[in-house]
Amino acid sequence: MSGILLALIGMFVFFLGYRYYSKFIAEKIYRLDPNFVTPANEFNDGKDFVPTNKWVLWGHHFTSVAGAAPIVGPAIAIYWGWVPAVIWVLLGTVFAAGVHDFGALVLSVRNKGQSVGTLANKIIGQRAKILFLFIILILVLMVNAVFAWVIANLFINFPSAVLSVFIQIPLAIWIGYVVYRKKGGMLWPSLAALGTMYAAAVLASKVPALQIDLKSWFGGEENIVAFGLNGVAFSFFVWIIILMVYVYIASTLPVWKLLQPRDYINSHQLVVGLLILYLGLFFSNPTITAPAMNSAATDVPWIPILFITIACGAISGFHGLVASGTTSKQLDREPQARMVGYGGAVGEGLLALASIIAVGTLFTSREGFLEAYSGFAAANGGGLGNFVQGAGQLATGIFIPADIATTIVAVIVVSFAATTLDTSIRLMRYIISELGKEYKVMSLTKTHVATTIAVGSSAALVLLPEGPNGFGSGGYVLWPLFGTSNQLLAAITLLLITIWLKRQGRNYLPTLIPMVFLLAMTLFAMGRQLLLDWSPFAGANPNLLLFVLGSIIFGFAAWILLEAIAALRNNKPNVPKNKAV
Repeated sequence: MSGILLALIGMFVFFLGYRYYSKFIAEKIYRLDPNFVTPANEFNDGKDFVPTNKWVLWGHHFTSVAGAAPIVGPAIAIYWGWVPAVIWVLLGTVFAAGVHDFGALVLSVRNKGQSVGTLANKIIGQRAKILFLFIILILVLMVNAVFAWVIANLFINFPSAVLSVFIQIPLAIWIGYVVYRKKGGMLWPSLAALGTMYAAAVLASKVPALQIDLKSWFGGEENIVAFGLNGVAFSFFVWIIILMVYVYIASTLPVWKLLQPRDYINSHQLVVGLLILYLGLFFSNPTITAPAMNSAATDVPWIPILFITIACGAISGFHGLVASGTTSKQLDREPQARMVGYGGAVGEGLLALASIIAVGTLFTSREGFLEAYSGFAAANGGGLGNFVQGAGQLATGIFIPADIATTIVAVIVVSFAATTLDTSIRLMRYIISELGKEYKVMSLTKTHVATTIAVGSSAALVLLPEGPNGFGSGGYVLWPLFGTSNQLLAAITLLLITIWLKRQGRNYLPTLIPMVFLLAMTLFAMGRQLLLDWSPFAGANPNLLLFVLGSIIFGFAAWILLEAIAALRNNKPNVPKNKAV
């Protein structure tokens, strides 16, 4: 099949979803009110609650939720064939992700910017709140470990991308100063910053001296540097330490100093990246060589595993955390929630579709694809690298040299992943503080105490577990659990929105239907993995780390569902739409 035709079909579906379905949801279901005073205006503190331009906020929200997941998940899931992957991305974005992200944002805005974890108390009950907060805490901890692992490995494998990523930080701080202290505009400074970053990427691609290649500096695999670690492992260790220092600082700064301007730059990177990919696609007109349905994929069934492999790009519980954790505190006017929430989901869908096309057209033949995707483990190990190579190949269609294109794609992926990482650390700080209030441990409510716990536990989780990739396999080991726990969180968030809508006397089918489907697929997948893959009874190589964490999450989720069913049956009086639940 032609890659162009597939892209056009996907774009048309996304257009219809945003133009018509999101309008229906905004007007008839969530009933957005332009006169409602949002938490950003009500509690404006110049740090976390800051009324923000809708385009800047869209940039923050999108780049915070995007990360590497909408690239990695589809690049792995194409293992079962491009047809099921594309169908889940299209339908999931339009009918699940858009409604979920949009709804979590509106629900939080209507409740003083509180997170979905805190709102579980009001909607379901106190026990549900505590259980939900612990699920969220485990999830963001895994997100931190996984994305730190991804970034460190990208820095090792694509050293020409490091300089651009580092340059972005002081540029973003400068833009924040210009905009919020000097009252200047953000568009032109951010475009200038983006141009500077890409100029650095081009130079680093051509000048080896500008490449920050720790692996070579430490002597590679053959040289033992310290603590029994060779050059590659020690490079990974150094990058993790640098990343943890960075996210500590970034997550404690006021949002206007780094978070917002950097995310606005990254929103331009999204546009540039998608233009490169789709223009390259239209000019090169490649054929999809990956099979529509891969009959050789017999080791792992696509039902239900596909629906947890593609999370971001179809639907993701982490989006609800961002929407209710940071985005809701920056929304200036309630009607902008449609563009930010549903529009952010569509942006992710476009990125996921591009990932599928990039990988599907990378190989010269079907046989080449089947060799690279010889099993689900091979798909997991090579998905991200295949995307970077496939995206670089598409970029050559608009005459961008392959080495430069690969560096730029790596810069985009790292930038998105870094945004997700420090947003996730910030969210983890909020959750630790909330638990501190709940259990009267007031020291946990202090910013630097909570941040230290978040950063320290994340670093330990990525560095300590042993795995197939040697030292620092934590992120790799945890990736299978990320999908199931993430989708469970999305299902529970949809459940909260459904109960809220029911109590408001509104049509709750648009959230109930995707919630039931997602819950069924996710519980099926998690139960299968716990029993057949990770438990002590699964065979000779059980994974006790995943089994213990997965069992805890599964148990908490089942408990919340029982509480929620009781709450759903409770005919609580309707609450006025301009008040909290």
